[in-house]
Amino acid sequence: MAVTTTPPRDQESGAAPRHRSTTRSLLRLWPYVRPVRARLFTAAAAAVVASCLGLVIPLVLKWMVDGPVADRDPGGVWLGGALLFALGVAEAGLFGLRRWLVARPLASVEASMRASLYRHLQRLPVTFHDRWASGQLLSRATTDLMLLRMFLAFPLTFLVVNGVTILVGFAILLAQQWTLGLVLLVPAVPLMILCSLFETRYSAIARSVQDQTGDLTTVVEEGVLGIRIVKGFGRHRSQARAFRALSERVRTTELRKAGLLATIWALIMTLPELAIGAALVLGTIQVADGDLSAGTLVAFLSTALALRWPVESLGFLLAMSQDSATATDRFFEVMDATPADAGDRPVENAASVLPRQRGEGGLRFEAVEFRYGDAPPGTPPVLRGVDLHIRPGETMALVGATGSGKTTLTALVPRLHEVTSGRITLDGRDITALPREELRALVAVAFEEPTLFSATAGENVLMGADGADRAALARALKVAQAEFVHALPRGTDTEVGEQGLSLSGGQRQRLALARAVVGAPRFLVLDDPLSALDVHTEARVEAALRQVLATTTALVVAHRPSTVLLADRVALLEEGRIAAVGTHHQLLRDSAAYRALMSGQDGEDDEGGNGEDGP
Repeated sequence: MAVTTTPPRDQESGAAPRHRSTTRSLLRLWPYVRPVRARLFTAAAAAVVASCLGLVIPLVLKWMVDGPVADRDPGGVWLGGALLFALGVAEAGLFGLRRWLVARPLASVEASMRASLYRHLQRLPVTFHDRWASGQLLSRATTDLMLLRMFLAFPLTFLVVNGVTILVGFAILLAQQWTLGLVLLVPAVPLMILCSLFETRYSAIARSVQDQTGDLTTVVEEGVLGIRIVKGFGRHRSQARAFRALSERVRTTELRKAGLLATIWALIMTLPELAIGAALVLGTIQVADGDLSAGTLVAFLSTALALRWPVESLGFLLAMSQDSATATDRFFEVMDATPADAGDRPVENAASVLPRQRGEGGLRFEAVEFRYGDAPPGTPPVLRGVDLHIRPGETMALVGATGSGKTTLTALVPRLHEVTSGRITLDGRDITALPREELRALVAVAFEEPTLFSATAGENVLMGADGADRAALARALKVAQAEFVHALPRGTDTEVGEQGLSLSGGQRQRLALARAVVGAPRFLVLDDPLSALDVHTEARVEAALRQVLATTTALVVAHRPSTVLLADRVALLEEGRIAAVGTHHQLLRDSAAYRALMSGQDGEDDEGGNGEDGP
């Protein structure tokens, strides 16, 4: 199995994702954080106060060493100990308050972002989903958002807290003994240079890890969904080898990231330690010379040691910030994609908008041309100059050889793809002038490859119409000859499992057909909906389906003569063009290509979904 690990590309330019600064990337989170800003700011203030209380402890130690300890005053020592205990309790309490303040709101922020991402994915065009691997989208909705929540809960707060602590701490150090304070400031310049270099290199590696993790998620998902194929062809070893190869790539990149983090952390820890050691030697000399009190040296060194964690944590915090910035970029790569219904307006009662007309009404294709956006330059369009009129109440069968463009033509009606040129009208109205909500309330679809969801059989059918009741469900099941659901353990309330894999192919197809007819749609588009049925079930479905087709305008992709006979007229599609239109008997008499198609002389009868119409 081939594994694709190319990172997603910018939606507009097609270029690789651009690196943005950490601050600019993370600022884009503000609209999601804004509702909980009060609690976050309060939590940050509590953490700053708690951290600064830790810096008071060295000052108490200085007072104790130079005062009660030097004067051998037990009462003063007990007082100092009680003060230190109170400071420790206050510090712990404030840090606990910070954690309590951020836990619930940040969980809400993560849930809000995940809900926004899911809603946006539902609005994006089919072409977007064709380009993006599902694992990449899953990793953005799970791992990336978890990283962002962790960043908002800890690194963001402590970048501020540690920054304030370092500034306050060095002010105290310089006030106590400015010469020793300057010694501790010496590593500041090299540390800033190292952090800048680290940010540049780490961001690229962090992006690679997250993209490769998305690819790994895709492989796992495909392996689970395709488990029947893997087992049926005995491909578990090759699948395992492919998975191990990609896992090794992720492991190698993770080790590079860990090595870079270990290097910067070692340098960040070493330089301050050397500075503290130098300050200790110089301070001891000054105490010996009488230029510095022992208490001041103790307080100075205690303050310096208290600043070790704020300084040494910079590597860890910067790494998490970079991971979060990359996760933010990956999140907004999806959110910045233009929804298919960006210009549509909401409609309260879509089914009542189009008046029922006769004559020039119905479903009409006018000089329709379609080309996939990623088709190589110079390749002919999939559909060329398609002119076809399906009169109101008429059923038109669409036939053609594999690759002629039938599936693509049916996908244009509900605007799963947009026409390149020409237009499609419903009762005289251009479908591009109809909001998608309105259009899809008027047009019901059923595809050759049915998709069922991890829900009950009844819920899967009722997805075809808002507000449909149990009576409509029963009628739809009867039309589709899907009354087998009543024999399931819990009837229509039986969970059908992911992708409906607990059902046979014919059962899934009948449920998908029931979903298409449950809302008594004005227009019906069926892409070979009976291909998985046996002859006897097909005959029963066709007999029931005739009643539905008598009251709707329908376009039916057909491969079998029995399905063609459901239609009032037949359109023959050849190489993206309508070659002939007429009744079944007229085309048998007048079209040699149609006769060959119906007799099976064209070879393959079956037609794949996206593959048959691909560029």
